[in-house]
Amino acid sequence: MLVSPVKHNQFGTTNPPGQGRDTVPTPLGNRVRELRRKHGLTLEALAAKIESSKSYVWEIENKDVARPSAEKLSLIAAALETTTDYLLGTEAVTEVDAADTAFFRRYREMDPKAKEKLRGMLKILDDKDP
Repeated sequence: MLVSPVKHNQFGTTNPPGQGRDTVPTPLGNRVRELRRKHGLTLEALAAKIESSKSYVWEIENKDVARPSAEKLSLIAAALETTTDYLLGTEAVTEVDAADTAFFRRYREMDPKAKEKLRGMLKILDDKDP
């Protein structure tokens, strides 16, 4: 009697190969995973920041069928300090460009006192020694 091979997934269940549980990361999933790791976040930590489950974040990172809503994608981008355009790869935008854009968005939302402090810190950091 022949037995077909069975895979164990991270949820502890088993599925025969080709039965819908095989992982196929997308560019979105790869970028989310890369930035999540770069920020030192676990799946659980990112899920908490975007008010979702660990399994939802795992699916975004690993499955081709994951299609987050615009609202959820925006939360993910904010949590990872980037832009939705970078995550989706819709523009020729680098990770650094996206981080700068995300930083400026946060800056615009700051109160005037915080902006003044940040400008003062930038002046200190940017001053060149004679």
